[in-house]
Amino acid sequence: MPRKVVASTYVTLDGFIDEPGHWAFAFWSEESAQFKYRELFASDAMLLGRLTYEGFAAAWPTMEGTGDFGEKMNAMPKYVASRTLTAATWNATIIKGEVADAVRKLKSEDGGDLLIGGSGQLIDYLTGHSLIDEYRLMVHPIVLGDGKKRLFASVPRLTLELVSAQTLGKGVVVNTYRPAG
Repeated sequence: MPRKVVASTYVTLDGFIDEPGHWAFAFWSEESAQFKYRELFASDAMLLGRLTYEGFAAAWPTMEGTGDFGEKMNAMPKYVASRTLTAATWNATIIKGEVADAVRKLKSEDGGDLLIGGSGQLIDYLTGHSLIDEYRLMVHPIVLGDGKKRLFASVPRLTLELVSAQTLGKGVVVNTYRPAG
């Protein structure tokens, strides 16, 4: 069965995805942890942009107390979209050449979901190439007003169909969308 590309990201009420470590974790809950656990274990590889990859690769391998979530996160293959990286660690492969072609090839293979965590520029790029099958937006009840990076900042008009909405603890709502039509 071909894989799905699933984009999962934290977003503010005013659409910002910039630096979630500065605002999202105040809203972390047991329900959030369970959601992220199920999401990770439904996936068998990650797609990451360079900035997200570098942040994750610096943190996850040395993070303590993460249990089987951390083991899965560290062990699963990662595919990194980057024009500047020349080497990768943390079980990662740098996508060479055209990213859209590489993702199409990965999607055609059998396996679990290809999970995009964060990586706003990659989400925008793959959206522009109609390569994302599902968007999971973890909307946090905060307005930044001065954020730098907005989700969908550089994509053409897009109509999505709401598949589900799930309320987690501390006011976080996961809206799951698929491309309409």
